[in-house]
Amino acid sequence: MGERKISVDDYALARVPASARYGWFSVAVQRFGQVSALTQFILGATIGYGMTFWQSLLAFTLGAVILEVLAIFVGIIGMREGLSTSVVTRWTGFGTIGSSLIGLAIGVSLVGWFGIQTAVAADSLAAILSFWPSWAWAIFFGLAVTAIVLRGFSSMQWIANLTVPMFLVLVGWAIVVELLNHPLSELVWSPPPGPQLGMVEATTLVAGGFIVGAVITPDMTRFNRSVGDVVKQTLVGVTLGEYVIGMAGVLLAHAVKTADISHIVVSSVGWVGVLIIVLGTFKINDWNLYSSGLGVVNFIDTTFGKKLNRALVTATIGVIGTALAVAGILERFTDFLTVLGVVFPPIAGIMVAEYFVVKKFRPELDSAGESIPDTAPRWVFATLVIWLASSVFGYFVQFGMPSINSVVLAFVLYVLAGKLGFVRGTGVQKIEVNKKGNI
Repeated sequence: MGERKISVDDYALARVPASARYGWFSVAVQRFGQVSALTQFILGATIGYGMTFWQSLLAFTLGAVILEVLAIFVGIIGMREGLSTSVVTRWTGFGTIGSSLIGLAIGVSLVGWFGIQTAVAADSLAAILSFWPSWAWAIFFGLAVTAIVLRGFSSMQWIANLTVPMFLVLVGWAIVVELLNHPLSELVWSPPPGPQLGMVEATTLVAGGFIVGAVITPDMTRFNRSVGDVVKQTLVGVTLGEYVIGMAGVLLAHAVKTADISHIVVSSVGWVGVLIIVLGTFKINDWNLYSSGLGVVNFIDTTFGKKLNRALVTATIGVIGTALAVAGILERFTDFLTVLGVVFPPIAGIMVAEYFVVKKFRPELDSAGESIPDTAPRWVFATLVIWLASSVFGYFVQFGMPSINSVVLAFVLYVLAGKLGFVRGTGVQKIEVNKKGNI
């Protein structure tokens, strides 16, 4: 316990030891908090506005199954190796150059979303608590989340135990209030209040809405103890997050006849609705910041050979994200972040293909014991080509579900490349890291 308490670096560049791991339910609470965020509420309202209740249920079911399968396989890699996403990719097909690019993509993307969601929470707080303007609430909210994440996973676990139950109670209250004015049967069987939304499009929204969260699953599952824990945590956390919060958004959209989540919760339960928004944003934003910090630490390590402390990097990123929220310029980055998100799905396909099928670099991980391998390939040319091709395919080819298409394509291409002998590491990079990860 002493080791966990002082380990604010949270094993950013090393394996999480058995002594620092948690039971499956504790991690499941974190996973549920990550999935059941404000964005999930917005997703439910968006889908409910364009579909019937039963169509929405099917869309969430299909999307949840896709996410759970992907998260379980990638999560098992994180659990077995005890390494974060950006670090374990060094030996799951990407080499140190590919790993550094992944770390940079994770860092930039998630700090962007951290700033955007900080601004959303700040605007909501300013609307109901007008004694502070939005910029002041942005500073308060952004720095509060940063302070929590500085202490690492254990601190985030504590806040999840507090905010997740409160969020559920408040969402339940909002639903009950609306059901008192609208019979449940009326909401379940009513036609969509807005323009019709197709099933493929809706399923794509569900799967795409959390695809980045699924890809960075190792950041969380490295704290799990067994494969069974990963499976239980994913099934409970993702399923409840998708259904409970997503379908709550569907019901409220049918009741209030709008997809505007702020209008929905405020019209349902008044100022308590703002608290729902803030709690929902808080629990996703700590993971945005946490994974962003891990990604940047890995990028700096692999690119410049500098091992920076995770807490220091997290504090810096938190201040930058908060400053961007205050400046109000983050809306300009939305399109960029959306495009950047296209690069994430193929990462999971390549990781799973390498770790479970091709196994070109798996022996290095297996032989390293409790530490990490002393060396890693500098780059893997076939992987970079597959990653680029799958990302371009996912962006430009719009039939079916683009994010899933790119995952499947990356998996198939990597397996084929492995069977044909094209998966080869070029160059060797020496890896130096403290075994305990306390830099």
